[in-house]
Amino acid sequence: MVLSLHRKKNALAVLMTLALIAGVACFGLSLIKKKLFPQSYSEYVQKYCQQYQIDENLAYAVIHTESGFDSHAVSNMGACGLMQLMPETFEWLRSKDAGEAEPYSDIFDPETNIRYGVYFLSLLSSEFGDEKLAIAAYHAGMGRVSQWLSDEMLSSDGKTLDTIPFRDTEHYVRKVERAKRIYEALYQ
Repeated sequence: MVLSLHRKKNALAVLMTLALIAGVACFGLSLIKKKLFPQSYSEYVQKYCQQYQIDENLAYAVIHTESGFDSHAVSNMGACGLMQLMPETFEWLRSKDAGEAEPYSDIFDPETNIRYGVYFLSLLSSEFGDEKLAIAAYHAGMGRVSQWLSDEMLSSDGKTLDTIPFRDTEHYVRKVERAKRIYEALYQ
């Protein structure tokens, strides 16, 4: 009987140790993920997501996917800053914005880039009424997504895409959606 009680205590100690290790591992994994998926520039993301009614997790996912939070990033296509705005898109957004238009040189300024990137997401969300389509349009352009929606081979209802014909845009949409789910899990 003493031996049985001793075994039970040992088994309980082992289980408690394993639970502690699992808890520490989960906590450590969460810290690692938060390092990989930061909420940098949160004051700007919060401000402009609230102003333009965009989910903060979506904005963080786009920034993470586009630039990895490098405010000086420039793509090989010429997109600039945290949210990788093309110069002509930046100019177009500035012309539509009723506020004070920043000079083009501010495209690399984190606040300005986030402001116009989130504003662009807002316009795309309003235009297409669907987050997936807005993400696709952020990558491929509004005109292309509109064309795809009018193609019966790509959209059976003209409102959603059954297929995204550009492999890189399809990959981009999946990456942003995955990053958004990670942000939701980490910070909700």
